[in-house]
Amino acid sequence: MSVTVTYLEMRRADELLPKHSADGAFQIAEARVKQWQVNKFFYGFVGGPWSWLEKSDWSDEQWRFYADDNRLRTWIASYEGSPAGYFELKWDDEDGVEINYMGLSRAFIGRGLGGPLLTAALTAAWDASPRRVWVHTCTLDHPASLNNYLARGMKIYQTKLEKDPGRKV
Repeated sequence: MSVTVTYLEMRRADELLPKHSADGAFQIAEARVKQWQVNKFFYGFVGGPWSWLEKSDWSDEQWRFYADDNRLRTWIASYEGSPAGYFELKWDDEDGVEINYMGLSRAFIGRGLGGPLLTAALTAAWDASPRRVWVHTCTLDHPASLNNYLARGMKIYQTKLEKDPGRKV
């Protein structure tokens, strides 16, 4: 199966076109205590419907090593106390921040929360004053993903057609 992978970036914090949620029940907070089980849970909970399967066979030790990386930080979105989604930011070796994973669980898709979640991710990334913030998405992700990135001010810098994007589809 071939998929189109789109790479986007933002080079300045003032390029952010924020979207905020007026719904006070939607909350986003950083998970400041690293717990690899949280990353593993959200990876499957949010990513399962979108074929995020490349880490599905990871051992607990691999998850622990991944989540304990000092360059990785995780934020959790909740709605009335229920898990609604998450994002991970990972600092790269070129003074950039990647939105490593981001998404909402199925129960919260279509409620207008994707824009506020991405706004929170971009704001948190820019708080660290990186050289750039970047992300990649593909045609296996939610159909609104690419438009959400573009609507928040991110710019496409590369598009690739890949036969195997690293997912076990």
